[in-house]
Amino acid sequence: MPRIFVARPFPDKVIAALHDLGDLTLRDSNNPLTPAEMVAALTGYDAVMPTLGDGFSAEVFAQVPTPRARILANFGVGYNHIDVAAARAAGVAVSNTPGAVTDATADIAMTLILMSCRRAGEGERLVRAGGWTGWTPTQMLGLHVTGRTIGIVGMGRIGKAIARRCHHGFGMDVRFFNRSPVADPGVPAVQVDSLTGLAGQVDLLVVAVPGGPATHHLIGADVLGAMQPHAHLINIARGDVVAESALIDALQSGQIAGAGLDVYEYEPKVPAALTAMENVTLLPHLGTAALEVREAMGLMAVDNIRAVLAGQAAPNAV
Repeated sequence: MPRIFVARPFPDKVIAALHDLGDLTLRDSNNPLTPAEMVAALTGYDAVMPTLGDGFSAEVFAQVPTPRARILANFGVGYNHIDVAAARAAGVAVSNTPGAVTDATADIAMTLILMSCRRAGEGERLVRAGGWTGWTPTQMLGLHVTGRTIGIVGMGRIGKAIARRCHHGFGMDVRFFNRSPVADPGVPAVQVDSLTGLAGQVDLLVVAVPGGPATHHLIGADVLGAMQPHAHLINIARGDVVAESALIDALQSGQIAGAGLDVYEYEPKVPAALTAMENVTLLPHLGTAALEVREAMGLMAVDNIRAVLAGQAAPNAV
């Protein structure tokens, strides 16, 4: 019977499906795997189900020249924590869970847009602290979202889902930057050739690119400096896509009006400078945090494991 290592507690429906595939080892910690645990997983199991934070690096694979594991079935669409080239060289397939996360992540982008622009987090803190003295005509005036111009960085599945919500739901003018031409963005939209050029044209800049070396610090001082003073930055991608120190400088100096973040450069560490600012909305990586979404992600990972154990290619190989 195949042996399967599960790196985190997952929803019951996912665990039940995994039990049908083989002999499970269920790890009960939510902390990332240690290098020793990753080595043990690669050597002692036929399939491994890791997730964000489990750094299967080239150094880890170097310690296991002939792994028993045939697949790392990542729970999540992002897989920049896995050295895919090193895995392939070792004969280990890597898969992810695209599609299942699209709408939920786009919904969180809209949550952050509204919270940041309408100062919702700041307002809730005021009420909870007992500091609200009643409605006034000039109380907590924010940025009206309807009819604004949104810039989307990365027009993949999630970027297009955000564009649909912004165009159809809020009547926004959609512009975007993408590393390759996008023939059908799904809504009326203009592709802008320059990232800094896009930043200067929009009221809201939403980051929706994959993580990894190619996008590390893609949003830095140059992009933030090109943004308009009333504009807001929203990041639902990966934390290190945004240079956090440059973002802090831009917020503290008033270079941009606000930011909404669901991810952080050194997650789960959040700089005190960010938590101290009222014009920053901070969420604890809630992008896919809905039961049915997490179940769909897990079952997609199960399908990838099932295929590889049967000698077939993973449906969602990366």
